[in-house]
Amino acid sequence: MWGATRQFVREVAEPYLKHTGGAISPFNAWIMLNGLSTLELRVRAMADTALTLAQALEGAGVRVIYPGLAGHPQHALAMRQMGSGGTMIALDLGTKAAAFAALNRMALVSISNNLGDAKSIATHPATTTHQRLSEDDRAAMGIGPGLIRLSVGLEHADDLAADILGAIG
Repeated sequence: MWGATRQFVREVAEPYLKHTGGAISPFNAWIMLNGLSTLELRVRAMADTALTLAQALEGAGVRVIYPGLAGHPQHALAMRQMGSGGTMIALDLGTKAAAFAALNRMALVSISNNLGDAKSIATHPATTTHQRLSEDDRAAMGIGPGLIRLSVGLEHADDLAADILGAIG
């Protein structure tokens, strides 16, 4: 491969592909371009659902991290820059065991480490996206063993709330 060494592949090529992704086919590119026409509507609907869900979870006594909630430290900044709290919610259930148990009980929400799908997705950052960081580094970033990250999709807020509240209850 053009004289590539293992070091070049590991230190240059792999990080580049990890952060930029591979090339997609022309058909998939066309599909994605067509989807852009409704992106604003979908994201707005997902953000509205995320706010409703965050409020329901907060009302149930769960520690919720969501900039759309008035008590979030960056609430004013999020409203000024984005106009909403976005589509991502974090829940802290305290322990890895509690987080895994809740993830395994969710029926409507899929477990994955992707973001921004039309279907709601949950992940455990400490063992997926941030697993290579030390425990101290994760803690400094607010990623504890009981943290679950939710990427809210287009499902109805009541259905999501019932699924998640049932899973954590």
